[in-house]
Amino acid sequence: MGKSRRILAGASVVLALGAMVVAASPAVAGGRDGVCDDGEFCYYFNSGNQGSVSDFAGSVSNYASTQPSCYDFKGPGAGQGTCVKNAAASVWNRSRQVVRVFYNSGHAGTHQDFGPGVKGNLIPALKNQNASHRFQGTGTPTGCKTDGTDTRMPTTILVYLRARNEVVRVGFKDYVKNVLPNEWMAHWPEESLRAGAVAAKNFGWYWALHSNKKKNGMCYDVEDNTNSQVYRPGSARASTNAAVDATWGDRLTRGGRIFNAQYCRTHTECGHWRDGAWMSQMGSRDMANQGRTYREILARYYKGVVLQ
Repeated sequence: MGKSRRILAGASVVLALGAMVVAASPAVAGGRDGVCDDGEFCYYFNSGNQGSVSDFAGSVSNYASTQPSCYDFKGPGAGQGTCVKNAAASVWNRSRQVVRVFYNSGHAGTHQDFGPGVKGNLIPALKNQNASHRFQGTGTPTGCKTDGTDTRMPTTILVYLRARNEVVRVGFKDYVKNVLPNEWMAHWPEESLRAGAVAAKNFGWYWALHSNKKKNGMCYDVEDNTNSQVYRPGSARASTNAAVDATWGDRLTRGGRIFNAQYCRTHTECGHWRDGAWMSQMGSRDMANQGRTYREILARYYKGVVLQ
């Protein structure tokens, strides 16, 4: 288990869709006919691959949002003629590549990956909140694999969404940004948030390298609850994002290996730091209020660990 107790409930702030882009006439390869053909990536208007289909043979960074210039659902059924942007509920990836669906235009924000041949519903943060997609190529990790090592951060992490009994592959930085505000109070001092950002990143990194967990035949690295770290898509906040960005180049190692940086609410719950492997969330806040830096906070709680 990652820690004994989290500090607060999930935040409810949702990522903004970002600046609107002036719509231009879509330029795509031929064959957008509302039929999900071999080699295409297809959206469905309804969950469970139901309703009208919008099929794509390549990446699109902005679907546009008004007719007649938007990419729309072309197949028969519910949703036919509706612009695809913020209107899709499920997908079928019939291409030979991993395809990533994004919350924002410009291939940005919360995202979800679909491997070759995969059918599935969009996660709640992306259902009817889809703004772009990108063909990732064949090099993106699929199945149970990670591309991370002790010296190279993983690009993605497998998260088990307990309420949905579903595993999704999430961009690693997006994962950390949507964990931190659910584990540290977003209004806490900057240095406390930075210490938390390093810990949350290290915890996820460690389990991306070491997990062999499975649920109903699905492999995953972390759960989205207090069994691991609380992950809530769309919960990222400006203050916690800034802490993640500021410390993204940092990593904690012990003996040259990525350190499993665990944490809990108070010193007492941490069992007096449990052999230097646990950090007190509230203790990090108090130390930051005393003027300590995030490096000093991490050194206080994690023993025999190198911050690089």
